[in-house]
Amino acid sequence: MIAALGTLAFLATLWVLVVVGVAVLEESGAKIAAALKGVPARQPAIAMARLRIRAHPQLMQPVRARPRLRAAA
Repeated sequence: MIAALGTLAFLATLWVLVVVGVAVLEESGAKIAAALKGVPARQPAIAMARLRIRAHPQLMQPVRARPRLRAAA
């Protein structure tokens, strides 16, 4: 019985790996094929420009805790 359950778990895991592999190849299969042929990959229609944003950090004074004594009630 344990062998049957182990086989079932193995087959289920194998099925999940195949499904994930097919999904990956569906999305990037063209890029992989182009790389194997030595052809440069297509550029995206909209190219993202690289921007450097320089922000000046606000200088804050460190806050120090001050002990306060409570009056006994």
